[in-house]
Amino acid sequence: MNYLIRRRQETSREELLVHWFANHMPAVIEAQSVAKEKGNLHAHKYIATVFEDPERPIGESWDGMAQLWWEKELKQPKQDHGTVPTDTFQELAEPYRPWATHEYIILNGENPFRQITLNNQFPSTSSGFYKATFLVTAKKGTDYDQLFSHWAGAHAQNAKSTLERVGGFRYVIGHSTNPSQTRHAGMAELYFDNKQQFADFNSELKPDGMEQWVDPEKMTILGSTTKMVGIP
Repeated sequence: MNYLIRRRQETSREELLVHWFANHMPAVIEAQSVAKEKGNLHAHKYIATVFEDPERPIGESWDGMAQLWWEKELKQPKQDHGTVPTDTFQELAEPYRPWATHEYIILNGENPFRQITLNNQFPSTSSGFYKATFLVTAKKGTDYDQLFSHWAGAHAQNAKSTLERVGGFRYVIGHSTNPSQTRHAGMAELYFDNKQQFADFNSELKPDGMEQWVDPEKMTILGSTTKMVGIP
């Protein structure tokens, strides 16, 4: 379950992130811990990516994305989260709702998180990488079965080999569970040691047919160098 986060117009990016890390993340971690202790459905992983400015001035602009991994897809809430704020973070962020995807790990490199010894172990942070998140929008009339098959097959192998060639270390695909009802058909997350490797990836990646389904004018590319780790 993915939650794309945008700050309210009167809120600074720094203010949003401070209250996300200090107030909202600990509450989410605690709620999942309590649910687990009671034997209830709970998230077994919780990560938030902090986005920089979009790589290209197209599509949406977001401040970050929270991701929680569950055993099964959650139902959509009756109203967006934060419509009635429950903490300072939700007062500063625009209301948001979950976007469900199935995750496919194509290249399983990891970036370690900071081991905290002088404060609470979590939330923690992770840095020392460059991550490119592609929010992929399909063209009108797309056959999603064909798109997903090609994406997880020929395109994934093409992107994986190119990523490895330029020094990237992790590649994850997320396919929307209900693509006809959501803005994005899915997303791709690519990890590199630095931004130059991402530039090299873009110049070296060869067409493989993915372009027949994807609308490049509606795709958003977001860069990041920091993740907030709630449940590793």
